[in-house]
Amino acid sequence: MKRSRFTEEQIIGILREQEAGVPVADLCRKHGLSSPTFYKWKAKYGGMDVSEARRLKALEEENAKLKRMLADSMLDNVALKDLLGKKW
Repeated sequence: MKRSRFTEEQIIGILREQEAGVPVADLCRKHGLSSPTFYKWKAKYGGMDVSEARRLKALEEENAKLKRMLADSMLDNVALKDLLGKKW
């Protein structure tokens, strides 16, 4: 997955500028991003504070970790079932 060159704090700052009345086209030109990217950020981070964005990122990382753990345990179960099935 491509890593963003903007942090959550910067993204929220850009969104706050737009809320203050700066046109989207000017913001995109100023910060070097496309308008679809801006609207994707607005859908994800719109109305958030910096602390909420940090919490969201921490929850996403924890969710990914738990998914990996579940996948590993399911793989172990399948391997054990195959091993036991071949012995009997």
